[in-house]
Amino acid sequence: MQRAILSSLLIMLSGSAAFAQQMPQTPPMVVVAQPQQIQANIGGGFIEYLFGDHGSAQPAPPPVYYANTAPAADPMQEQQPNIEIDPQFLRQRVDYPTTKVPGSIVIDTPRHFLYLVEPNGKAMRYGIGVGRPGFTWSGEHTVSAKKEWPDWVPPKEMLERQPGLPHFMAGGPANPLGARAMYLGSTLYRIHGSNEPWTIGHNVSSGCIRLRNVDVIDLYDRVKVGAKVEVL
Repeated sequence: MQRAILSSLLIMLSGSAAFAQQMPQTPPMVVVAQPQQIQANIGGGFIEYLFGDHGSAQPAPPPVYYANTAPAADPMQEQQPNIEIDPQFLRQRVDYPTTKVPGSIVIDTPRHFLYLVEPNGKAMRYGIGVGRPGFTWSGEHTVSAKKEWPDWVPPKEMLERQPGLPHFMAGGPANPLGARAMYLGSTLYRIHGSNEPWTIGHNVSSGCIRLRNVDVIDLYDRVKVGAKVEVL
């Protein structure tokens, strides 16, 4: 009897092994990391939102995807988002006959261009974001100061209106002033960077002139303190 049972068990085990060989093997589960979608936090429009009319909407940000989601070796080095921009707003050298002194800046508000005048009838042209309706301005100033990764300190009047604001925001990729700032005279207006590149070519600010961070760094390196700035 025991021999019969043992023989039956052996037959069953052999059959199970053969069946297992015929069945397709399920591969182990692999988890693949998807590109991280970065949503704007306070963004480059934050400071203009505080200065101006809260009812004025900015262009809706498109999805922003980064090829590399690992932390940068330099914490002040921002990741570059893959965002399409109208080619006319990309930095480029153009013909620009003018009597302005080379090194001076002309800001064409209606067309959303900033020109850095060069010798021989040329200029380096940058796409910019400008003041929204009711907040545009014109006039002449000089670059009174330049700062890399500037800190932001809201003025007393702003803190009185909105006591919940931070009293200080350190410079860095999340700062609304971006990578560089050039201050215009003794005014609150600045030519500065932005971590919202999709706003270039639009009327979005309360008077400040914004560029993509990659462009404001280039402009910063070319412009000297004391340079003339004309806003049209």
